[in-house]
Amino acid sequence: MRNTLALIALALAAVPAAADIWECVDESGNKRFTNIKAEAKGCKLLVVSTPNIVSPPAAKSQPKAAARPADFPKVDGDTQKSRDNERRRILEQELGSEQRLLDQAKKELADQESQRLGSERNYQRVLDRLEPYKKKVKLHEDNVANLRRELAATK
Repeated sequence: MRNTLALIALALAAVPAAADIWECVDESGNKRFTNIKAEAKGCKLLVVSTPNIVSPPAAKSQPKAAARPADFPKVDGDTQKSRDNERRRILEQELGSEQRLLDQAKKELADQESQRLGSERNYQRVLDRLEPYKKKVKLHEDNVANLRRELAATK
């Protein structure tokens, strides 16, 4: 049913609004849609009405640099630099911690991969046992990559 609806939606999107669409059903019950009249022998013509499409109003262009309110708090350069340095230090600490966790997760995975339990005659059971360890390694790899990307973006 989903495929049928998807095909109808695709057919409607691909053809101009004035085109005719036929629904063809073969001996096996498979449906096929076409907009080519020569291919539509024995097919049922679908009545398709196009909905009224209302476009949203054009967005008002905003100035590139919005003016700040007069009471907007301002930070001097030295304060901002110290905040940036503190943020960088925290990110570096998190990166070091995450790298240690990644190394530990890789070690645990390697230990598990080297073991073969007698109850795991089916290889799928081995894969099922290793999956949480692989997920843990992937999580820490992603965290390390994100922290490195964030560190690269700092000033």
